[in-house]
Amino acid sequence: MSLSTVARLSRLWFPSGGIAASATEDAHSKLIRAGFLRQSNAGMFHLLPLGHRVQHKVERLVARHMDDLLGASRVSLSSISAEALWEKSGRLSDVASELFRFTDRRDVPYLLAPTHEEEITTLVSRFVKSYKELPLRLYQITRKYRDEFRPRHGLLRGREFVMKDLYTFDTDVESALKTYDEVRAVYTRLFSSLRLPVLAAKASSGSMGGNLSHEYHLPTPHGEDRVISCNSCDYTVNEEVADTSSPGEVASNTPLEVWRGITKDRTMLVNVWYPKWERLQDSGELVEYTSEDINLAAVKALIPDLDTGVSDALGFWSTAVAPGTQTATVLVNLVDPRIKSSLPRHLSSTSLELPGWPSAISPPQTLATTLRHLEGRHGEPLSLLRIRTGDKCPQCSSGRLKVEKAMELGHTFFLGTRYSAPLGAVVTLPPSPEPTPMQMGCHGVGISRVVGATAEHLADQKGLNWPVAIAPYSCVIVPGKDAADNDAQEVYHAINATSRLGKEALDVVVDDREKSLPWKLFDADLIGFPVIVVLGREWRSARRAEVQCRRLGIKQSVELADLPGMVQHMHTEL
Repeated sequence: MSLSTVARLSRLWFPSGGIAASATEDAHSKLIRAGFLRQSNAGMFHLLPLGHRVQHKVERLVARHMDDLLGASRVSLSSISAEALWEKSGRLSDVASELFRFTDRRDVPYLLAPTHEEEITTLVSRFVKSYKELPLRLYQITRKYRDEFRPRHGLLRGREFVMKDLYTFDTDVESALKTYDEVRAVYTRLFSSLRLPVLAAKASSGSMGGNLSHEYHLPTPHGEDRVISCNSCDYTVNEEVADTSSPGEVASNTPLEVWRGITKDRTMLVNVWYPKWERLQDSGELVEYTSEDINLAAVKALIPDLDTGVSDALGFWSTAVAPGTQTATVLVNLVDPRIKSSLPRHLSSTSLELPGWPSAISPPQTLATTLRHLEGRHGEPLSLLRIRTGDKCPQCSSGRLKVEKAMELGHTFFLGTRYSAPLGAVVTLPPSPEPTPMQMGCHGVGISRVVGATAEHLADQKGLNWPVAIAPYSCVIVPGKDAADNDAQEVYHAINATSRLGKEALDVVVDDREKSLPWKLFDADLIGFPVIVVLGREWRSARRAEVQCRRLGIKQSVELADLPGMVQHMHTEL
């Protein structure tokens, strides 16, 4: 048997071991300790061979869904985009703070693309003129760049990342919405194949534009979003767009609390007034509120420039109003509708004596604006407190809501003519001779995030625990000191020969490194191979291998004749 026909870990470079596990080790730390990646700069990472294999498998899986189920054509657009194009679309000023920008030797301004709506629309506008060429579905899997203010959690929030984005072009709204639903169905199948319990939540379109979008979230404590779902109906939304039931009124003697925020330009201090507690009408339960319950999405909808990353608003305000500064400042009081009784009158006067104001900081001597009657999207009072688990569902009469922290892995947008109109992507639709802007959609999957989130979701105390679809290798054969290399090769080819009878061959590797058996087993758990086949003590005496699978809870001795079938069956279960 040729050495080249057997995949061997000794031929793969990955600096595993040598890094001690911390008591609170997360999955990102395990990825580093197992030799999948290393950080190059803040929010940027080098993928090592094991990490590259995982990412490549995610890319291949996503591409297969785009090619086979949607009939999309793959392209690869330049990572460099002209600022002039983003100015033409009207989006440059909205996202400027997150862009890596530079000029060439002729002082022409460019940027590293965080997304490619402008480029793909311009490309299509040049070559597609007839409605007969639609629908058109184009996708790419490329590196993207976003100058995150606070890159964190490794691959989950980076400044350089790999993403799949699909762009769709249709003749009219009806066909575009049909395409949108088709993409959503494919996304459901994609995440199911990864064995990830992803929630599809209605979401805000944000700076992307359009009026319909869904996010695909994986519940995780490291998530930066909050997804709200009902236990009785299909209501699933991002907190930013959640409907809130009209809040009741608290007793007039209920103590009040205040949360303070400040705008990014430090010219506006925002006081959010809310009750310290509330007694629920249906259950009589006494609910206590803290600053953690402030609905920042609702506050930001009213104060778009709010800096949600600031924890010491008064400190920044003190600097802004220090003697000698000429900054024009204003104070805004937002009052939760539960507090229907009037706040102290001095809150709306120019001479402010604010409750809870630190004595070390002079109160602002500027006009205070008090906003009491705030309305939501449907005219109801706008609650400034977050929805909690157990609250009533606004869509059905019997359901209760569950609130989970989650990480966004994908996003679908119906863009309409947001980009096609300003960038001239038009076709002529008979009988009208007038050109009509194409109806567009944009659908992304964060490849890097899928890698990081899958690692986080499935990791346990022993290590990583990949699903078969994207594991660096589906199965590792670990020979002990009593097993010769020929034995390992025999098992390797037996498993591969059987697996080729199925839809695709297993990705098997032999751990032939010059290490002890306990060391290699410890490392196999850390790396997260779905199936481990150990050629230990029973192999030489009885030709039985031990098969291990943490996710299925299997640790069993198996005859060589039965081993390939068992491994293949486990493959289908994983």
